[in-house]
Amino acid sequence: MSEAVIRPATAGPGLLASLDPLLREWLPRQRWFAGKGRPVTGCSLVAATELLPVGGKLGLYHLLVQVHQPPTPIPGPGTAPVPGDCYQLLLGVREALPPRLAPALIGHVTEGPLTGHTVYEALYDPRPAEVLLEALRTQARIGGLRFERDPHQEIRPGLVSRAVTAEQSNSSVIYGDTFILKLLRRIVAGVNPDLELPLALAREGCPRVPAPTAWLEAELAGQSYILGVLQPYVQGATDGWELALHELAKGEDFDTDARALGRATAEVHTALARALPTVTLGHTQLRSTVDGMIGRLDLAAQAVPALRPYVPGLRSAFEALADLAAEGQTWTAQRIHGDLHLGQCLRSPTGEWSLIDFEGEPARPLAERRMPQPTVRDIAGMLRSFDYAAHSVRPSVPGWAEHCRAAYCSGYAEISGRDPRTDPVLLRAHETDKAVYEVVYEARHRPDWLPVPLSAIRRLASNRPT
Repeated sequence: MSEAVIRPATAGPGLLASLDPLLREWLPRQRWFAGKGRPVTGCSLVAATELLPVGGKLGLYHLLVQVHQPPTPIPGPGTAPVPGDCYQLLLGVREALPPRLAPALIGHVTEGPLTGHTVYEALYDPRPAEVLLEALRTQARIGGLRFERDPHQEIRPGLVSRAVTAEQSNSSVIYGDTFILKLLRRIVAGVNPDLELPLALAREGCPRVPAPTAWLEAELAGQSYILGVLQPYVQGATDGWELALHELAKGEDFDTDARALGRATAEVHTALARALPTVTLGHTQLRSTVDGMIGRLDLAAQAVPALRPYVPGLRSAFEALADLAAEGQTWTAQRIHGDLHLGQCLRSPTGEWSLIDFEGEPARPLAERRMPQPTVRDIAGMLRSFDYAAHSVRPSVPGWAEHCRAAYCSGYAEISGRDPRTDPVLLRAHETDKAVYEVVYEARHRPDWLPVPLSAIRRLASNRPT
């Protein structure tokens, strides 16, 4: 592996001259780009690391790029919080792109030092992916990049890579049938829960989360950034979303799996409560939480007019929680998954469930994602996911989502000793908050799906039980 060259933001205008016109067009088309709907007005280079020299047959750059956009007109759930998000890119440079890499094309360079070359998304190319794995295996230090690993886990060299082509908010590469590397796309400084929580669960011996094998960090201007995590690949596993849709299409129930998934969720929550501090939420804390929920509701109603008729009923879900807190009721908060749904769960061929992707909702600030929360927030996310699955198959299966919700809560109670349904006010408030988030997301990104959360909004606004 070549000596790396770190170019700080003030030292990379030449490279940026080659890449800026291409990135302005390419970035907004990527699934993981957070600033959709707003033009890209420019890019600036935060750091550039040359992993393979451009003068050879294949060049490879690791880049951190600041993307400049006008602020979003109406801030709210599911939007980039501020202009100027920073993204991690792995760019290959070739004189000509072989046909097998045509889907990875970013563009042909016509200006700057890379003139005459072709630039592409390097994760689709086995050689650049191999460079990353070898750096993790050898714990390389390349400029400002630090490749770390668990010394108790072995990484064999020469594993063949393949990029995961499913749409994700980040990007993943599978090595053989042994490891999966997730590269985070939108980068923020600080301790990332996608590494922090799996490491804590590994120390607790929790088998429901694959223990991190290695990870990639950057040190810039005295701040640390987590860029990627390598974990064992669960061979033959099916994610919960695909599995649920498959069972729905056959007209089969999902109750047994939902109950087992509830048990797995409770095991993870129990281990997190042992590994990391918990706090008690009283009147002051709950009032702040409720104010945040109401604020998100008001912003969502501004953005999505279809939500406005339901605002009084939805607000009552939040105020009912504040009323209980005012009467002296308290709740325990702890670290949680933060974005739990069927797509974040894997079932192995033996029927065991694992939870993955502990990054939390990427649109929320990192500090917020690391705050202790009631476990019911995760549970509400999973209950909403059952509802989404039920609406994704035609003809619909009457009662499917309701049976899954009940089985999941029952399974959770078997491990935790407490059924989430015994605290209906807390559960309704968090499920309402999640449904409001979904309304804004679907209105902006998938309008055809908007009826799904709106159906839940009607139920939650009227406080009808499922």
